[in-house]
Amino acid sequence: MKAVIVMFDSLNRHMLPPYGCDWTHAPNFARLAQRAVTFDRSYVCSMPCMPARRDFLTGRPNFLHRSWGPLEPFDDSCVRQLRRAGVPCHFVTDHYHYFEAGGCTYHTEYTTWQFFRGQEGDPWMGQVSRPEQPEQVVGRGQGDEWTQQDWINRQFMRREEDMPGARTFRAGIDFLERNHADDGWLLQIETFDPHEPFYSHRKYQDLYPHDYHGAHFDWPAYRSVNETPEEVEHCRLRYAALLSQCDARLGDVLDTFDRLGLWDDTMLILWTDHGFMLGEHGLWAKCWQPFYEEISHTPFFIWDPRCRRAGERREALVQPALDLGPTLLEFFGQEPSADMLGRALGATIESDAPVRQAAMFGMHGSHVNVTDGRHVYLRAPESADNGPLFNYTLMPTDMRAMWAPERFAGAELAPPFAFTKDCPTLKTPVRADWSNAHAWGTLLFDLAADPHQKQPLRDAAAEQAMCGHLRALMTEAEAPPEQFARLGLGADG
Repeated sequence: MKAVIVMFDSLNRHMLPPYGCDWTHAPNFARLAQRAVTFDRSYVCSMPCMPARRDFLTGRPNFLHRSWGPLEPFDDSCVRQLRRAGVPCHFVTDHYHYFEAGGCTYHTEYTTWQFFRGQEGDPWMGQVSRPEQPEQVVGRGQGDEWTQQDWINRQFMRREEDMPGARTFRAGIDFLERNHADDGWLLQIETFDPHEPFYSHRKYQDLYPHDYHGAHFDWPAYRSVNETPEEVEHCRLRYAALLSQCDARLGDVLDTFDRLGLWDDTMLILWTDHGFMLGEHGLWAKCWQPFYEEISHTPFFIWDPRCRRAGERREALVQPALDLGPTLLEFFGQEPSADMLGRALGATIESDAPVRQAAMFGMHGSHVNVTDGRHVYLRAPESADNGPLFNYTLMPTDMRAMWAPERFAGAELAPPFAFTKDCPTLKTPVRADWSNAHAWGTLLFDLAADPHQKQPLRDAAAEQAMCGHLRALMTEAEAPPEQFARLGLGADG
């Protein structure tokens, strides 16, 4: 048996034809839905990029104990377990956060790996002079070192075939062509697209003609919308164009499955780490606001050659970031480690067997959220100072760098958690001033009555039930006691 994972970053469920969108050009996502099982209740776990990937490899939530960072020395890894069981695992990606300080231990879990550079502000091509760029730019895309690097990078990918996503998928298909006759391997094809900035080839932009004569705008800032309606619509269409470019690359994978007969013995998984706000609720982007459905409710597809279910939908509540590790281990005849909290989805793919009553998700220092598939409950910290809050880690890094010495003020060794395998961790105070969760307050929504989350619900019985789910899931994940206190759930849960 063989398995292929296709992962897109910031892939919006509500922009895909299999989930009801009737205006985007994404025929290959529709084609995949006809060949696979489509999950209708798929939710994120830890946010954003690298926390979600730690969830995937370890099968347990990252966000209750620490923020962005590498794998820890005590972490179990589904890919490492497969590799040690004799399953070669190959990884191809253009996601440059894997190759910064805050992601430096992920790609080395795989047997072999390839990296294609140039996405976003990846410090790739060196250029001293100011890069060529439009005179007027809305949103991000000008001013700081990161965005200037993006303008430099774009100069070297003006042909579609030179774009990092195209090179990544080309390498994945090359692996399939060279190895399809062999058995017992895993391939992960992962692209940064359609993450912002929404830079795509002209032919995909031409799929969305519109009368726009304003400033350049394909990179929203992380804040409330203050652009004109015309600018908002233009940016949404730039996202759609990049989505269509992703759809074309997915079509290359599906064509390869058809041509090489891989449907007979190869599992195909497509998932994403989270969605992205494109003006909904008057908001852009992610992380700084409550995790509305546009961010937390994600697309998810699986073809399993064992049961061969195709063109069917599943209502079971699942979390790909947690469940894919156990699912892959089961597929290759391995048992998940005792510390993995995700559920293998083999029976769910076959017959919609439920695997959980509720799903918990969030970001370190923000709301802690839970859904039962009907209600979504976003629990805010009780105090405006967002405390008490600590990082528990042995890998003290942010996204791009190790912590500065002053970050260690007040640090102490904390006793081991059960999942840290007798390792103490560095417990460091955190002031989560990037999050204004307290200001947003606690929110409860009934998705059946209010699917677009326009009106928060006041229902004491529903809130009590959701608090019960939240306490149980936090306890199962061995959340630090202060997380319960921070949320007003009691220091002992």
